Amino acid sequence: MIDLKKKKQLSDIFQKIIQQNLKLDAWSWLDNKVELIKNQEKTLQLNLSFSQLPRKLGKENIVVQSEDVADLKQLLPGFSLEAWTIDRLCRVWLLMQLPDQNKEQYLKKVNTLFIASEMNELIALYSALPFLSHTEEWVGKCEEGIRSNIGTVLEAIMYHNPYPSVMLSEGAWNQMILKAFFTEKDVKKITGLKERVNQTLANTLNDYVQERLAAHRTVHPEIYQLIELGK
Repeated sequence: MIDLKKKKQLSDIFQKIIQQNLKLDAWSWLDNKVELIKNQEKTLQLNLSFSQLPRKLGKENIVVQSEDVADLKQLLPGFSLEAWTIDRLCRVWLLMQLPDQNKEQYLKKVNTLFIASEMNELIALYSALPFLSHTEEWVGKCEEGIRSNIGTVLEAIMYHNPYPSVMLSEGAWNQMILKAFFTEKDVKKITGLKERVNQTLANTLNDYVQERLAAHRTVHPEIYQLIELGK
């Protein structure tokens, strides 16, 4: 999804933002953990670092300079760090440093994190989808996340995340959009929303509108726009 050159550029920007938002001792801890993780074949250091990270680095919202916002927008259209916390960004950046030459080992490490993660760790993992290596391998995880009932996890997949619009099949994409409306998410934050409108989605949304109107319920105005685009 992202070529190696862009991934390196994005990683460098993330590192710059992290260093601007952390004290020196906190950055040193993270930098040291990354080196340990790079040199360990097993998952122990990764698992420990991933879980310990908020306690060591905090959970404050990050401050991003305007030039970094512009660079990120150019490198990865549809992506944004809006409302991200420092632990979320550090977890994503940490994952970007994982050696990926051994595909089987790489997949095992990341999948282990998915299996053992609590809510905030899942948010970081789904936020990292555009930046993980072996891009096609995470489609199933993305689809699994869409079935989640945890609102913040859904938002990590839906909001300013270009992975679903690029990688999901039409059926899975339509399911995500319907889930967004059903759970009253801010659909304007969904990357690729209008670009991926299709006839099947428009028909389903039209049925949904009729059900809402019959029950004397309000209809999100964005739905009408998508139905028109899908005709």
